[in-house]
Amino acid sequence: MSIRIPIGSRVFAPSWIFTLLTIALCVAFFYLGRWQWDRGELRQAEYDRFASGAERVIPLGAQGIDQVQRFQRISVVGHMDPSRQFLLDNRSYQGRAGFEVLTPLQRPNGRVVLVDRGWVPFSGLRDRLPGVALESHETVTIVGRVDNLPTPGLASGRAAPNPQAPWPKVTAFPSMAQLSTALGVPLEPGIVLLDPKEADGYVRDWHPPGMEPIRHWSYAVQWWSFGVVLLVLWLGLSLRKVGQKP
Repeated sequence: MSIRIPIGSRVFAPSWIFTLLTIALCVAFFYLGRWQWDRGELRQAEYDRFASGAERVIPLGAQGIDQVQRFQRISVVGHMDPSRQFLLDNRSYQGRAGFEVLTPLQRPNGRVVLVDRGWVPFSGLRDRLPGVALESHETVTIVGRVDNLPTPGLASGRAAPNPQAPWPKVTAFPSMAQLSTALGVPLEPGIVLLDPKEADGYVRDWHPPGMEPIRHWSYAVQWWSFGVVLLVLWLGLSLRKVGQKP
C-alpha cells in the first residue's frame, strides 16, 4: 500500500523506506536537541550558583566544608603545610599546559582541607617541576570558593600520587581518597578555590567547569535544524511529476 496525493501537476508519493528513515532520524534529532537543551539548563543553574556564591563571604567556623553549598565563598582559618603539596596535572589555561597547586590547610578543629592556589605553567620538562614554595605561616585566614576536585572525561585519565615520589607529588584527576592516603590524614570532601585577591596564589581565573550554557543551547538548535532540513528534503523528494517513477 502506498500514498499518492495529486498536487497540481505533481503527485505526493513518499517512499515507505525513506519515510520510516526520516521519522526515525527526526525523533533522534529531537531527543538529541532536547538532551543538549537540558544540559544547557543544568549548566545555567551552575553558573547562577557560581554568581550567587560571590555575593557574600561566609565564615566556615567549625563547620565541615560539605555543609556549605558548592561555589559559596567562605573564609577559613588554618595553618598551611607547604612541605606536602600536590600538582594536579593536565590542567590547561588559555591553551597552555600546566598544573594546579593543592596545598593542605590544617584547621584548628583538626580537619584538613585542600586549597587550590591556582594554575602554574608546565616547564616543558617532566623532571623540572614548577617552584611552588610557600612561606610558613603560624595561622592564616583565607577566602575562597567551595568546589569539588576536577574530574576527567575518561577514567583512563586518572593517575594517583606516586607514594615513592618526592613532594610536591604530581597527580592527574585523583580521588579525594587517594590524596588522603598520600597525606596520611583524612581530608574534607571538597576543596577551596583561593580567591584571586588572596596572597600566595597563582593564576586563578575561576569559573564553573565545562562548556557555557549557550554552547549547549546552540547545539540543541543545530540538532533540531537537522530535523527540519530532513523534513523539507523528505517533502521535496516525495513530490514527483505525474507519471514519474519513484
